[in-house]
Amino acid sequence: MPFEFRKTELEDVMLVIPKVFEDDRGFFLEGYKKSDFINAGITDDFNQDNHSKSSFGVLRGLHYQTKPKMQAKLVRCIRGKIFDVAVDIRKNSKTFGKWLGVILSEENKNMLYIPEGFAHGFLTLSDTAELLYKASGEYSAQNDRGILWSDPDIGIDWEKYIKNFKPQLSQKDRVQPYLKDVKEEDLL
Repeated sequence: MPFEFRKTELEDVMLVIPKVFEDDRGFFLEGYKKSDFINAGITDDFNQDNHSKSSFGVLRGLHYQTKPKMQAKLVRCIRGKIFDVAVDIRKNSKTFGKWLGVILSEENKNMLYIPEGFAHGFLTLSDTAELLYKASGEYSAQNDRGILWSDPDIGIDWEKYIKNFKPQLSQKDRVQPYLKDVKEEDLL
């Protein structure tokens, strides 16, 4: 199997470690193989690929989509390094409001699987970073939602990676609500 699927402390979120075939010419890896993901319990039908580029200190998130346009994501950093974060926003989950953060980089080539019911965000730790990620649903502006990146009740430790942190944020991400202020029907 070309992947190792590691469970995390957030139920259903998995760290995916691809098998990398490397020699003096470079490397090869499979970024996704439906049968292996299904065997690991990841049955989402990924139907949209996204590519983003961000500079140092850019923080994107915490984003999610509501029903009926929810999205699972499979995130990979192909250039540079990021601190990638998933927040459980499933209101009936035992880990509701908890977060998980992992380093994804061009060096480690790892991926993070984030199922429906989680908000997602990341912080760029290198001069630039490029991400490729699969989404199980197409983007829907009507269903696009977010949570404030600095919500104290969630308590993501962004400063662990950048001291005296002043993130570069989009206008949209500056004004997201706290998790406790999100409409009940927008929680998954």
